[in-house]
Amino acid sequence: MKHICILGSTGSIGTQTLDVISHFPDDFLVTGLSAHQDISRLRQQIQQFKPPAVCVVDQQKADELAQTVSIPVYSGQDGLKQLVELATHDMVVNSVVGAAGLVPTLHAMQHGKDIALANKETIVMAGELVMQTAKEAGVQILPIDSEHSAIFQCLTGHASNDIQRLILTCSGGPYLGKSREQLKNVTVQQSLNHPTWNMGAKISIDSATLMNKGLEVIEAHWLFDISGDAIDVVIHPEAIIHSLVEFKDGSLQAQMAEPDARLPIQVALTYPRRFNRIVKKLNLSKPLTFAEPDTNSFPCLNLAYQALQIGGTMPCALNAANEIAVERYLEGSIDFLEIPRFIEHVIHSHQPVRHPKLTDILRVNEEIRQSFSALKIP
Repeated sequence: MKHICILGSTGSIGTQTLDVISHFPDDFLVTGLSAHQDISRLRQQIQQFKPPAVCVVDQQKADELAQTVSIPVYSGQDGLKQLVELATHDMVVNSVVGAAGLVPTLHAMQHGKDIALANKETIVMAGELVMQTAKEAGVQILPIDSEHSAIFQCLTGHASNDIQRLILTCSGGPYLGKSREQLKNVTVQQSLNHPTWNMGAKISIDSATLMNKGLEVIEAHWLFDISGDAIDVVIHPEAIIHSLVEFKDGSLQAQMAEPDARLPIQVALTYPRRFNRIVKKLNLSKPLTFAEPDTNSFPCLNLAYQALQIGGTMPCALNAANEIAVERYLEGSIDFLEIPRFIEHVIHSHQPVRHPKLTDILRVNEEIRQSFSALKIP
C-alpha cells in the first residue's frame, strides 16, 4: 500500500486525486491533506479518508478547523513543511496553485518523498535546483500535467539520445482562432470558460493566454533534459493526443486518451504499474486536427520561450509577472491583452541571476511582486 500526502487537496487536481484513490482502497492510504482556506471541503475529506494530519495555510481557518477535528492541524507555509516531512508518506502530490508550491516540494524531496507534480510553477521557477535536489535525494518526480505525463509514458524504454523532438499539444483554449482585435473586449467569465478541461481560475486564464503552454515548455525542458529548441507546440483542439515524441529515425510516438485529468494522476500514483481503467474509453472515430499556434494574438507563448533561452532567474521573473497579471485580470483592473504587455515589461526589466540558489529565487519572486504589483501597464 502506497501512502499519499496531497497538497492542495480541495482544488481541482486534489479532489480528482482523491477520486482516483477512492477507486483503489487496497492500494493507497491518504496520510496527509492540505488546503489554503476551504476547511468545509477539507473537513469532508478528513471524514472520508481519515488522514493522521492536515495543514491549512490560512491561520484563522486552521484554528477554526482544529476546534472540530481530533487530528493535528498545521498552519502556514511552515505547516506545509511540517506536513510533508512526516515519515508516513511515500509520495507527495503537489497540486498547490502558483509559486507557493516550490518550498514544500523541495522540502518533501529532501525528506525522501517521491513527488507527483501538478504544480508546474515549481519547476518553472527553480528547474535547475529542483532537478538537482531530486537527484541528490534519490527521489522521483512523476508529472501529472497531461502533456508531461504523455511524454513520460512515450519515453519509457527509450534512450535519451534517440529523442529528436518533443511536441506538446495545446487545445487552444476558449479563444482559438480569435484575432487580437477580437480579444480586446473579452470578459473574465469568457476566459474562464475552457472548452475541454475543468480547471481552477488561474490555470484557466493561463490556458486562454497560452501562457500555460509556455510554462509547460519550460517544465518539459527540465523534466526531460531537452533543449527548448527541440520542444514544439501544436494546436490540437480535440485534446485526444496529449503530446508526442519524435525520435531520430523519424518515428512519432503519441499518447492518446479522452481528456480526463484522472488518467495522468493514476499513472503517477501507480507507476511503474498499470491499474484498471477508471476513465471513459477513447472513441477512435473522432477526427483529429492540428495547427500552428498564433503567437501574434497570443504572445505569452513566445515570452516563455524567451525566458527559457535567457535562463537563470528569468523564468522565475516570468512566472511572478504572470501570476500578478492574472490576479489583476481576475479582479478587473487590467484587460486581457494587457496581460502579455505587463509580463513583457517585467521580464525586460529583470537582470537574471545565473545558477540561482533557493534564496535567489525567493528574493526575485518577492521583489517582482513588490515592485510591479501596482505598475500601470505601458
